[in-house]
Amino acid sequence: MSPAPASPSEAALVQAAAGGDPEAFEALVRPHLGMLFRVIDRILGNEAESQDALQDALLTILRELPGFQGASKFSTWAYRICVNQALMARRKRVRRREDAIEDLMPRFGDDGHHKEVDLLLEWSEDAEALMKVEQEELKARVRQGLDRLSDDQRAVFVLRDLEGWDTDEISRHLGITRELVRQRVHRARLALRALLPEFAPRPVEDR
Repeated sequence: MSPAPASPSEAALVQAAAGGDPEAFEALVRPHLGMLFRVIDRILGNEAESQDALQDALLTILRELPGFQGASKFSTWAYRICVNQALMARRKRVRRREDAIEDLMPRFGDDGHHKEVDLLLEWSEDAEALMKVEQEELKARVRQGLDRLSDDQRAVFVLRDLEGWDTDEISRHLGITRELVRQRVHRARLALRALLPEFAPRPVEDR
């Protein structure tokens, strides 16, 4: 079934935000910040890196908004951008480890967009606050379990079991084979089962 199109009110906000209205952009993005930050943080597992990735994703959303056609909900479109940004950040982190070079994560420079960047920083702080509403003990245990996975295992586990992507989607997004996706998901589930037995996903047939 095709995704539901954007609502008229959302379409109006998109049009205004694409035309440079910062208040419209804030109204468009703010309701989804918790969801957007959560998927980034699940993939990266590092709050500081997740904040940076969210800021980059918000700037990408702002930059590409004029090309958004409204064929899907704004939240769906923005979610995909955030997943891509998190995966890009993960790949940069892997390369940084391999090359033993620190601090290659992008930072914003003095590019003439101080007001927008300040606002994005405030929004990312709001998203962090939303995350803290979750049960702290459970979040700590889940994070501990995810932190025991390799970067590759963590990415496929988050997309498959936490975000509900199917094997083909993950394969296309990560540029790996379906079989490798299945192997990494299987190994991730095994690694998590001992630490989080009550939350271990039930075996499901790959779609």
